[in-house]
Amino acid sequence: MLPSSIQLEVVTPERELVSESVESVQLPGLDGELGILPGHAPLITELGLGQLTYRQGGQTGHLAIIGGFAEVLPDHVSVLAEIAERAEDIDLKRAEAAKERAEKRLASGGSDVDWNRAAVALQRALIRLQVASIGGVVGRARHHDRGNVER
Repeated sequence: MLPSSIQLEVVTPERELVSESVESVQLPGLDGELGILPGHAPLITELGLGQLTYRQGGQTGHLAIIGGFAEVLPDHVSVLAEIAERAEDIDLKRAEAAKERAEKRLASGGSDVDWNRAAVALQRALIRLQVASIGGVVGRARHHDRGNVER
């Protein structure tokens, strides 16, 4: 019989963001989204830029993920992210300013613009804004209910 939950660990070089038992995980793989349920076949994958979501007991958690690797086992998902941010930790004003700077660089058409760098900066800002807007309410409710941010 398959287990009803899977242990999710999300860490960056600076800190551990998530360590809990969840019902499902959705990861931003390098070539597309990966859905993970308990009992999933083992795999190792490179992560792209996107949103990691996880569900537990009717609640959904959201993280912005930028690069890294994930190891999936039937009962455990380990995410080693270059950058990961909880929805409630994202500074919306800073992300909006980064989006505007990147858009201006791309729109300038100057020969001195590093197009790849500007495009990646825009993608990062957009995913942060998306995660903050989708996940911020649930994340903030969880934050206030427990009186502190989960670390």
